Amino acid sequence: MAEHVVATDAALDLVDLIKGRHGSIMFYQSAGCCDGSAPMCYREDDFKLGDSDVYLGSVGGTPFYMHQSQYDYLEHTQLVLDAQDGQGPAFSLDSVEQKHFVTNFRILNKEE
Repeated sequence: MAEHVVATDAALDLVDLIKGRHGSIMFYQSAGCCDGSAPMCYREDDFKLGDSDVYLGSVGGTPFYMHQSQYDYLEHTQLVLDAQDGQGPAFSLDSVEQKHFVTNFRILNKEE
């Protein structure tokens, strides 16, 4: 069975940079409010998870979550976390790094 979230080398490098500056972090896949559907990166204690949040797995030792309603729609996909040049979403820790996280989606096949 395939993992629900994986990361590119570029994303893992950015994760390591941010963890080095901020300590323990987490990801939350935004569902469209404020900064679109960007993966948001927070200090682990700065974002409160609710009963409807789903743990997808971890990237670079960093937990990744999304809301249940979004997971219901995307449960047959794999999220591929990547990093690109340019400023990220204002509420995310990557916003000051001149790189930002993006999520690409890959549809899982029946064997996965």
